[in-house]
Amino acid sequence: MDLQLTGKTVLITGASKGIGLAAARAFAAEGCHLHLTARSGDALAQTRDELQSQHGVRVGVHVLDMADHARLGQLAADCADTDILINNAGEIPSGPIESLDEAIWKRSYDVKLFGYMFLTRHLYTRMKARGSGVILNDIGNSGENWDANYVAGSTANAALMAFTKALGGVSLDYGVRVLGVNPGPVDTERMIKINKRRAIDVYGDESKWDSLHQHYPGQRAASAEEIADLMLFLCSPRAGYISGAIVTIDGGIAAKGSIIKPRFELK
Repeated sequence: MDLQLTGKTVLITGASKGIGLAAARAFAAEGCHLHLTARSGDALAQTRDELQSQHGVRVGVHVLDMADHARLGQLAADCADTDILINNAGEIPSGPIESLDEAIWKRSYDVKLFGYMFLTRHLYTRMKARGSGVILNDIGNSGENWDANYVAGSTANAALMAFTKALGGVSLDYGVRVLGVNPGPVDTERMIKINKRRAIDVYGDESKWDSLHQHYPGQRAASAEEIADLMLFLCSPRAGYISGAIVTIDGGIAAKGSIIKPRFELK
């Protein structure tokens, strides 16, 4: 299927690893030019060299911390040719409310929750004036499947879901689509961190984190490439009437109403 993405320019935040890196590779393979952001300049440079060599696309790198909101307006100006924005940067620590102090909440929300919202504001304004564009928010299924042991993430993701639906409900009137994806467990470095925290709650031992896989649908997590493939379709003209919607990709976990199969009780 021709996704009609060749020649589009895509800005991906948090593109140095995990889902962001998988998305960069997937869009480059479709012939898209890229702007990539992350805090690690070395990792971005390596990705740029890889994608330019393999696919012959243009790749710009922008080293910044998404919590530095004063720089987001300049990023939007530097990437004014962006057709598609993938908001992906940020990770919110796992743990119950007692384990999270105010600094952790504020820092993680500045990167993910407010980082998504403020960069969207800058680029949505440009896309709206132009009459075209797509903004896709990589959110997370805890926003619809609340978990007291991931309370900060559940709260931020629920807010991003509401933000995505509110903006996406009117954006198509201006030629812009705003939508989201809600991954469940994904086989990334970040998921290992979360599962180590959850393994303490479940087993009392973080070293047993990989035992949690047996409780997932199909006894596995999703791959980052599976999430990236969904993003490709949703951002393509093939999905041109999808806006204000959030697609969950978690093997059925949210439909079941549990992060993991309820074969045991969390401590």
